[in-house]
Amino acid sequence: MLANPIATPDKTASATGLRTAVAILDRWGATGEQGEAILRVSHSTYARAKRKDGLASINLDRDQLTRVSFVLNMHAALRTIFDNPENLYGFMRMPNDNAFFFGRSPLEVMGEGDIVAVYETFRRIDALRGGQW
Repeated sequence: MLANPIATPDKTASATGLRTAVAILDRWGATGEQGEAILRVSHSTYARAKRKDGLASINLDRDQLTRVSFVLNMHAALRTIFDNPENLYGFMRMPNDNAFFFGRSPLEVMGEGDIVAVYETFRRIDALRGGQW
């Protein structure tokens, strides 16, 4: 007997989150390589998410889901901070002189693929809106 082809709610939520995170990274101006490293997904998975197809069977591990969550939450924080699209979507490409970034953009830092870099970038953006832990 064939398995039920309908995606489970967890897979559907994972696919939706991944598609949304990829769309946000695209709006931020991330390269494919940066997006793949930030989300820790393969080139083919990133490309499928960008095309918005073939993700019904996607299995994201806890680390990947955490990375997706950080991207979604950074975007939410930026939407709180900025009213204009130039800053909302351009901030992540802008060089930052904060001691953590050392003149690099948040995308450059996160694009190295280290989960700590993604987390620390999120933490700093969240702090801009007055986020408390």
